[in-house]
Amino acid sequence: MSLRTPLCSLLGIEHPIVQAGMAGAAGPELVAAVSNAGALGILPGLNVAPEQLRAQIQKIRTLTDKPFGVNLWLHADMWPPADASRLPAATVAAVRTALNGLRARLGLSPSTAAPTSSPDIVGAAFEVILEARVPVFTAAVGEPSADMVGRCHERGMKVIAMINTTRQARMVEGVGVDAIVAQGSEAGGHRSLRVKPDRVGAEGVGTLALVPQVVDAVSVPVIAAGGIADGRGLAAVLALGAQGAQIGTRFVVTREGTAADFRKKALLEADSEQTALTDVVSGLWSRYLRNTYIEEYEKTGAPVLPVHVQTRFAQDIFDHAASHHDSAWLPLATGQSVGLVHDLPGAAEVVERIVREARAALARLTTSR
Repeated sequence: MSLRTPLCSLLGIEHPIVQAGMAGAAGPELVAAVSNAGALGILPGLNVAPEQLRAQIQKIRTLTDKPFGVNLWLHADMWPPADASRLPAATVAAVRTALNGLRARLGLSPSTAAPTSSPDIVGAAFEVILEARVPVFTAAVGEPSADMVGRCHERGMKVIAMINTTRQARMVEGVGVDAIVAQGSEAGGHRSLRVKPDRVGAEGVGTLALVPQVVDAVSVPVIAAGGIADGRGLAAVLALGAQGAQIGTRFVVTREGTAADFRKKALLEADSEQTALTDVVSGLWSRYLRNTYIEEYEKTGAPVLPVHVQTRFAQDIFDHAASHHDSAWLPLATGQSVGLVHDLPGAAEVVERIVREARAALARLTTSR
């Protein structure tokens, strides 16, 4: 039974699998390994300086001649970045007090520093992607404009946008994207929304309910994301009308994944119910493996700063945890599919295994009728 779909033809890939562009967990080696296996590898461009991004794209091209993509965030507070100097003094003080309490527990010195803005590099990174004529540009945590899509198409590039709602799906189809990733609430990492919602809005819709609604709402290929880590999940979303699956957590825990070994070990030992949606890490709602840092910050009741201003304000805590291989204090973005991840294979083996399992699952459904 063939799994080849119009999505595969559109992207020039063999298997309907897209590796999520996971910041801190995916580098050129993982991207190339996925693409060489017949799926679509995605390089995360989040907060990567333009010169470094250009070098990483060049590195991928030395490792594969297959299609690959590069991902950028398009959140309203990143392009242009939120101005940290204009934050209310009371908010900054409350966040500093909460973080200093956590620093004390780790034996770190209290900080009196002011929060700093994220670098203003999204526009420059997009220019690098255009200049390199990357086969696929993928947008997340915000929607691409018609101008961005048009500039990609002028260079023969395809554009994929990640969304959380059918309203967003119609919006990005309207600006001309080639395919849409429907991100269910089970997914790890950040909710793909340009403006931060309240907690209820951040919970979103699960993959099982979201995907068929998006399929019905648009005419372009839909890729399902959230809770998928094996061939059964791929077969399930194909049955829902998706033409492929975007997979993150499973590819984090591969030999080529760039996450540190102690972080991979934490995922291998985790269960799905240990993940949680929180905004205390980056300032935006994101699903992480619940740990001491998240729990203790939430207990303080302190507010959070804008996207990545929050992360940078706590960076010394995260650096300390990383240097001590302490997953209790270093947040790790993780989807609910983590309970399905039990080994550390190569990325190509993951692709082959998922395809084999999906074919077997679809064959069972066919023969059981």
